[in-house]
Amino acid sequence: MKFRCERDIFLDALTVTGRAAGTRGGYQLVLSGVHIVLEGDSLTVTATDRELTITMQLTVAGAGDGEAVVTARLASDVVRSLDAGAVNVTADEEGIHIDSARSRFSLQTMGTEDFPQVAALEGDPVVLQADDLLAALRQVVKAASADESRPVLTGVLLSAEQEGLRLVTTDSYRLALCDLPGLEVLESDQSVLVPSRALQEVIRLLADVEQVSVRFSEREASFDVGQVNITTRLIEGEFPNYQGLIPSYQPNRLTIGRDGFINAVRRVRLMAQDSTPIRLEMSGSGLELSATTQDVGDAREQLDAVFEGEDLIVAFNPEYLLDGAEAAPGDEIVLNTVDALKPAVIRTPESEEFLYLLMPVRIN
Repeated sequence: MKFRCERDIFLDALTVTGRAAGTRGGYQLVLSGVHIVLEGDSLTVTATDRELTITMQLTVAGAGDGEAVVTARLASDVVRSLDAGAVNVTADEEGIHIDSARSRFSLQTMGTEDFPQVAALEGDPVVLQADDLLAALRQVVKAASADESRPVLTGVLLSAEQEGLRLVTTDSYRLALCDLPGLEVLESDQSVLVPSRALQEVIRLLADVEQVSVRFSEREASFDVGQVNITTRLIEGEFPNYQGLIPSYQPNRLTIGRDGFINAVRRVRLMAQDSTPIRLEMSGSGLELSATTQDVGDAREQLDAVFEGEDLIVAFNPEYLLDGAEAAPGDEIVLNTVDALKPAVIRTPESEEFLYLLMPVRIN
């Protein structure tokens, strides 16, 4: 195998695909590598840990077909260290050689026969507008759990609703929901659970394209984003009955400017250390945010807001509160509450398709 390519283009391919390479204990050594295949001037770079597979295709100046598997992280570090400009790559029985200007690296390779064969999903894709999917994913993915002992909660539920496609995530402390009306991605009444890890990789790429092609099989989901394909195994299991968690009646309603609220929470949370919550004191005169950490200090900030209901003090995890406010579309947010212990819901007057539920923190 022999080809010539601009450093930045080759580095991008190694970086994007390398995020799917195996890094945790128990993986076969070959899964820590990227599989590089050259056919003519077409270079295909693939990495997989068997759960997530990322493939990227690019055009290079080919001078001899071939393939090689090289450690993903080391190859990325080597190419990143080179000066900008053309890079020459050659693979032979002794390894893979990367040359640029006066720099030359030779890296050991692994057996290509041991690298998993990745089959493309069959069937016609559903083409979505990238902006719509990106906005929806940004609104829900943060609320997915990172606790792999509860794999169902690490996924994003995609379900077919009468109005279109619904995305839901929860980590049991908060819940995010977003509807995309008019999108027929799944069969009627079908739902799938896509790992949030895979969708985080999709998010990284969507801003640079106009459309994304999506395919689903019984056990996998596939996303074609520009020159990149991301394929992931679906999560098996029963997603919680999230609809039963959403309060049907919340008598208290706080309406406030989104950006001002976000900036105030960011300031006050500086004094919310050691798992200290942020308190929201809501009344007819507006909103006061406060946080106090013993032996550190305290912060208070008053904000103009419209409040309807009984005066109330409720506390939240500052990160969860901030995630919900940042995910909300539009210029204003509405915080609906029942009391200091029952779930609160963030909505927006400008979109009925968004909902973010979070549990309060008990305070004395």
